[in-house]
Amino acid sequence: TTGNETVLYSFTFAGEDGYDPGGLVRDAQGNLYGTTSAGGASGKGTVFKVDTTGKETLLYSFSWAGGYGADGAYPLGLVQDAQGNLYGTTTSGGDLACDGPYGCGTVFKLDTTGKETVLYSFTGGRDGDGEWPAAEPLLDAQGNLYGTTDGGGAYGFFGTVFKVDTTGKETVLYSFTPTGGDGSDPHAGLVQDAQGNLYGTTLIGGDLACNAPSGCGTVFKVDTTGKETVLYSFTGTGGDGASPVAGLVRDAQGNLYGTTVYGGDLACNAPSGCGTVFKVDTTGKETVLYSFTGTGGDGASPEAGLVRDAQGNLYGTTVGGGDLLPAACPTRIVYAAPGCGTVFELQMAANSTLTVSTSGNGTVTSTDGFISCPGTCSHSYPPNTQVTLNATPGQGWVFGGWNGACLGTGSCTVTMTQPLSVDAIFSQAQQFVAATPCRLID
Repeated sequence: TTGNETVLYSFTFAGEDGYDPGGLVRDAQGNLYGTTSAGGASGKGTVFKVDTTGKETLLYSFSWAGGYGADGAYPLGLVQDAQGNLYGTTTSGGDLACDGPYGCGTVFKLDTTGKETVLYSFTGGRDGDGEWPAAEPLLDAQGNLYGTTDGGGAYGFFGTVFKVDTTGKETVLYSFTPTGGDGSDPHAGLVQDAQGNLYGTTLIGGDLACNAPSGCGTVFKVDTTGKETVLYSFTGTGGDGASPVAGLVRDAQGNLYGTTVYGGDLACNAPSGCGTVFKVDTTGKETVLYSFTGTGGDGASPEAGLVRDAQGNLYGTTVGGGDLLPAACPTRIVYAAPGCGTVFELQMAANSTLTVSTSGNGTVTSTDGFISCPGTCSHSYPPNTQVTLNATPGQGWVFGGWNGACLGTGSCTVTMTQPLSVDAIFSQAQQFVAATPCRLID
């Protein structure tokens, strides 16, 4: 089917409604909320609403204040809580003693009346708290906000992962280090798992043997104690990608998906490769799901993150490639292949279901924790996932063996290339009764 596009609102540039909009959030009534990084009453950006009829309402204009306002300047995006309050970050403004007259950015709240409150102003090198937030924040169920800065931190220039709690207290959870092996210069927001661990990307750092002098970037994890783990370092060779600018999406199994601007198919018609879509699994193994070629209209240089549907298909954008007529675009990005960019879909193979049944008294569990049953249970796995099952008999029972996709009596290991069924057979242990000696009487 084909879609019908409707322009809900056009920004005017000359007006005070702002221009250069970023991403959107949507409330339960269908209203859309977003930011513009420029324009507004003072030229420092806006927060706006577009309702279901296409009416735009300017909710807030960041101020001039003789240069850059204490309320922030150049907002990056929004998140919304259940009460309708909006939260975001600005790259500049705030504490104007930071970085000369420009400020080092803010975390802000905009309530439903349009009142703006600066929850936190970054101070930069003075306190090691970070400077220049890199993306919209992540909001958890308790109302805490998490994000990254691409500068500042304990070591001055390499960036941070931070938390701002509901009282406005900021905590640096992690400062990236001058060694670079842990990554440096995060440019995107974060995702969080059910245990509170945070995951993100850095633009540079990681494997310093990479074919870029400052490293090709990382995928990292910061746990609830502030410990950072590099899950994957991009090498820029072997087609694995380089320089992730965007953040990550996470599936129910804990796999992470993202994009790199460079790397991939080095035969692409951009000197450093046209970028990739990648997956990093829970063991840190990276798989390139697609390498852009910059030819044939497939796009080049994805700068933004991905969205993922219920079937596991991935959607995103590229800033280059696509329609090569005209070959140059007014906003041509020098590192990308020719073309004005694309919106793409990457169809993934369907998940397969593993069904486990037991007969008799015993349990079957998988080492990944998704299967645990007496009776019948199942779980849907991504393609080529390896699953190991173990059988434990109940008291007075023994494990007789597997039927279906496994045989024998040891552990059962299957690879999910299709739907599979496994039966575990448990039998009662034989009972031996000692006979009482007797004497025959003639």
